[in-house]
Order: sequence, then C-alpha cells, then structure tokens
Amino acid sequence: MTDGITVMVVDDHPIWREGVARDLTERGLDVVATAPDADAAVRIARAVRPRVVLMDLNLGEKSGVQAIEGILDALPDTRILVLSASGEHTDVLEAVKAGAAGYLVKSASAEELLAAVQRTADGFPVFTPGLAGLVLGEYRRLAGAERSGPEVPALTERETDVLRLVAKGLTARQIGERLGVSHRTVETHVQSTLRKLQLHNRVQLARYAIEKGIVEE
Repeated sequence: MTDGITVMVVDDHPIWREGVARDLTERGLDVVATAPDADAAVRIARAVRPRVVLMDLNLGEKSGVQAIEGILDALPDTRILVLSASGEHTDVLEAVKAGAAGYLVKSASAEELLAAVQRTADGFPVFTPGLAGLVLGEYRRLAGAERSGPEVPALTERETDVLRLVAKGLTARQIGERLGVSHRTVETHVQSTLRKLQLHNRVQLARYAIEKGIVEE
C-alpha cells in the first residue's frame, strides 16, 4: 500500500530527478518535493517533513552523506533510501553509517524502486542484492572487538528468532510463515522487543542485531 507515504527526491541531474519523481507519482506515491543539492535537501526536508527521502550521493560541492546527516539531525524519524549510480563498498558503508536505511543502485527498475520505497517507509532495511551482506559483515567486524558473544538483554528465545529475521529484511507475514505463527503474533514480538531494547523502529532493530552478532551469515 502507498497510502500516506510522502517522498522527497534528491538528485543533481534534473532529468533523472524529475523522471524518478514522475515514476513514483504515477505509481501512487505522494512526491512532496525534489531537491538538486545537499543544502537544498536539508532545507526543504525540514519544511515538508517527508516520510522517505530518496537520496543520490553525488550532489556536487556537498555529498549525499552530508545531506543524510543534516536531514536526520532535524528529522530523526525520516527514513533515507540511497539511490546511487555507485555500488562502491566505501560509498555504501559511509551512507549506512550516516543513517541511511537502505541503498539501491540506479539500475533498479521502477517496480523495484517502488517496492523499496514502500519497505523503507515501513521501517525495513532495503539493499540491492549483494550489498546487504557487505553491510552485515562490516558491522560484525566493527562490533567484534567489543563483544564476547551475542548478548540480548531480557529477550525470549522467540523474540530473538523474530529479531534475527527482522534484521534479514523479512516482513511480518514472511516471519510468521517461517516460525509457524500469525503475523499479528510477530508484530507483538517486534513491539515487545522494541520496548525492551528502547529502540523505535525496525531499522534500529536490524542495526542492533548486526552489531550484537545475532544475525547469522
């Protein structure tokens, strides 16, 4: 469902920027603004408060990473999905460390982009195939020196199972099918886990699971 999903598109190429905005609008999303550079992106985002920002990284004088940081400083609940021509590992990791909820390369189809925006709006991490493993590996490497094993405070075994599958990007229905429970039961476990860990959304849950080594390779 695309109801209520407001989107801002940030890209320094006007033809690409307007083309993406048009494609998303035709598929039912509410594109509330576009921006050509990092400064404009931060200023406009603060004014229109989009639910999802679709962000290029190459924005001229200031990078998309700087724009991500500026937007999230003012709007921490806004979800940012990078859409970039670059699939370089350093670009992906810098964007995620700055707070991006996901990363797609520009070869994605319009249908893939629509689905990615919807999942990002719902709080799921979204990555072009192959990049999720890169991010997982990096977080596990950085966290490895700080942990002796996966520590999960006060979570039940089932909550840990759900957390692991959330971090892999599965929906509540998919998790329910894996575990043999209803999607409502899954949502109950998700909400309970959020409260226990004092987190706010599924993206934060995924990062927590990665940092603590809960997600299996």
